[in-house]
Amino acid sequence: MSLTAEDAARLQGCLVGGGVAVFPADTVYGVCCDPDSETAAQRLYELKGRPSERASAVMFFTLELALRELGELDDAERVALERLLPGPVTLLLANRSRRFAPACRLDRETLGLRVPRLPERLDALRAVGRPLLQSSANRSGGPDARTLAEVPRELREGADLVLDGGELPGVSSTVIDLRELSEHGRWQVLREGALPVSAVTRALG
Repeated sequence: MSLTAEDAARLQGCLVGGGVAVFPADTVYGVCCDPDSETAAQRLYELKGRPSERASAVMFFTLELALRELGELDDAERVALERLLPGPVTLLLANRSRRFAPACRLDRETLGLRVPRLPERLDALRAVGRPLLQSSANRSGGPDARTLAEVPRELREGADLVLDGGELPGVSSTVIDLRELSEHGRWQVLREGALPVSAVTRALG
């Protein structure tokens, strides 16, 4: 099932309007809102039953937009992003500007970044020209959703917008900690998911 330019416009409008949306990505279904709106974030967290102190990722649908918005990145971080993104990874970065507080929660110095590698049928989402606070579309601690039908009913019914992108791979993103990359040249895989550790090693050396 392919998404359209109209779907992308509806998603952007939902974010601008302070709403919560269920959407397909490259790995599993997600739920999202404006990463600068604490009110929207609180509503998303309530729908998921997610503990309020737990951080969420910030997603951009293109690497170009991410690099432009995150102007504080240094050269080593930019190289790492260009080697890993877009892709099925969540990158933990030093959040020097302490941006996106509703997503970062208690740890304002860390930013979780996602730029998905979208399949062709979801490519229309690349037209969404703003970041979004993103978490998996499940009840906190529950299984990830590969299809819209697997998204809990309370999430689907509680969201302002629901987009159906068909069946997804169903494997969550690999989480890579890059917070010590600039100062010490170190990185660490915290959770192996859709991208194998061997592929991360080849990309980062």
